[in-house]
Amino acid sequence: MQKFLFLFIACFSLTVCSCQDPDMPTESELQEMGMESIDLNESQQAVVTDVKADGTDNNYTFKVTIKSPDTGCKQYADWWEIFDQDGNLIYRRILAHSHVDEQPFTRAGNAVKVGKDQFVYIRAHMNSFGYGSFSFSGTPSKGFQAELIGLDFFPELENVEPQPKDCEF
Repeated sequence: MQKFLFLFIACFSLTVCSCQDPDMPTESELQEMGMESIDLNESQQAVVTDVKADGTDNNYTFKVTIKSPDTGCKQYADWWEIFDQDGNLIYRRILAHSHVDEQPFTRAGNAVKVGKDQFVYIRAHMNSFGYGSFSFSGTPSKGFQAELIGLDFFPELENVEPQPKDCEF
């Protein structure tokens, strides 16, 4: 199993905390913790800011809120996904267009086969940058919390289907 990298982000108000926040670790502190691949630059990545799961065991609908630096089809959040601790993709919600004038935005997915106590990660992806470091993790029964994960945290999922086709606008 790939090395597990994480750091709970303790502060949330209206958006994910920036790297200037006193509670956020500095780049050198992250490196000391073995997390060189963490990127706190929100101007390049899609940031998951909230996750809600409603439903029953093995039949949950996830609503994921994302803040992203969309500029149009050349730079936009093109999906969010759910995966397990072993790096298995459970679900991917394709985002068919940019959200330039709708930030942050929330999109729900279809019913997902996740157990009520199954630990999962939820992260977003930018077509121009790839995965970001700001994600959420947890279980439907206990809820989800913000977490930093490395850019190299199961990067092979980026090539797994389904993939976005064309950006609508």
